[in-house]
Amino acid sequence: MSAPTSPPKDLPKTFHVKSFGCQMNVYDGERMAELLAAQGMTAAEAGANADLVVLNTCHIRERATEKVYSDIGRIVKNWDGEAGTAPMIAVAGCVAQAEGEEIMARAPSVSVVVGPQAYHRLPEMVATAAAGGRATETDMPAEAKFAALPKRRKSAPSAFLTVQEGCDKFCTYCVVPYTRGAEISRPFSDLVEEATLLVAGGAVEITLLGQNVNAWMGEDHKGRAVGLDGLIRTLAANPDLQRIRYTTSHPNDMTDALIAAHGEIDKLMPFLHLPVQAGSDRVLKAMNRSHSVESYLRVLDRVRAVRPDIALSGDFIVGFPGETDAEFAETLRLVDAVGYAQAFSFKYSARPGTPAATMADHISAEVMDERLQRLQAALQRDSQAFNAASVGKRCHILVDRRGKLVGQWLGKSPWLQSVHFMGDAAIGDLVEVDLIEAGPNSLTGRLV
Repeated sequence: MSAPTSPPKDLPKTFHVKSFGCQMNVYDGERMAELLAAQGMTAAEAGANADLVVLNTCHIRERATEKVYSDIGRIVKNWDGEAGTAPMIAVAGCVAQAEGEEIMARAPSVSVVVGPQAYHRLPEMVATAAAGGRATETDMPAEAKFAALPKRRKSAPSAFLTVQEGCDKFCTYCVVPYTRGAEISRPFSDLVEEATLLVAGGAVEITLLGQNVNAWMGEDHKGRAVGLDGLIRTLAANPDLQRIRYTTSHPNDMTDALIAAHGEIDKLMPFLHLPVQAGSDRVLKAMNRSHSVESYLRVLDRVRAVRPDIALSGDFIVGFPGETDAEFAETLRLVDAVGYAQAFSFKYSARPGTPAATMADHISAEVMDERLQRLQAALQRDSQAFNAASVGKRCHILVDRRGKLVGQWLGKSPWLQSVHFMGDAAIGDLVEVDLIEAGPNSLTGRLV
């Protein structure tokens, strides 16, 4: 294999978009793929080299930036295209927004750097790179990208729809306000149109996305102010849309109307992801979370009152600067009190530019490791208990893929559990099953 020397001289013929992190990145990756396909490029087959590789990055995880540079090196090393050429590499997403020109300086093999609010300009940036140039774009024009994106055509049975972007909460550990910008809500009519196109293209279920999705606000077709509950009610009126979900929510934006919607709209699935992050009020204040343990639990009680079978999910950070053993024990007591169906938990890692990165009393890696193991053991215990309590229920499963065995299918329950069953089905079907056995991470169903 000869050493790569220059990017392709013509527009790339094939592309691959590799998305990391949150569901909003998955949505953005899908939209970037649609933009490139509209330029006549073809998605590369799985495992095949692509002329253009787009790394759609996430800045939340520890060492996210260094992992991007590792991926860049791996792509260049594994290129086996025409002698004397190299793949075109584009870095998109939140690391691109945070690093900007630094990526160009450190990685000469990168031709394009584009932030999450500017990826609608990706085709022209690729054209610049194909002509031998390099392009960086990290502007944050409010909503401009959505108007420039292609109309939705084909969709998976379960589709994502970004309704809100950005965050005004400024949690002290979080980079989102800096990489995604201020909170903006997409217009009501645009969202109804995109949802209608997704359903026409094959979507049975739509998950509404936002950094603080329940902060979405708009005006309906009659000019009336509506919140997320109003949007959900409108989408639920589409007879061909069977399921609606939303994520990620902030406790302070759980309005009375949105809570009521969980008890009134059958198509709104009985699942709520509501991050709390810690079980200590002092730690929550240091995080600038603007809710207390008590106010958080009150919200959960109100949701359970209207939807008793709700599956609850959350996010936790262990080892936030200054967290004591007693404060971590408060987090464990909160977990015991809630009984989460599932949850995500992470060790605190400092993000450059965030207030928490400069706080005193950072916790040692060894202590964070030990706390995370204890927390995850408690969360896994409750997740398994929730699955075990589901045995004996009859429910509908949205089939999303084939299983490993002949005649086996996998899909999601209303409570977002993974369920496998044997029988006649097809991807996109809503089939009725009896839940007959619970495993550590999934359930077995029997087709009715």
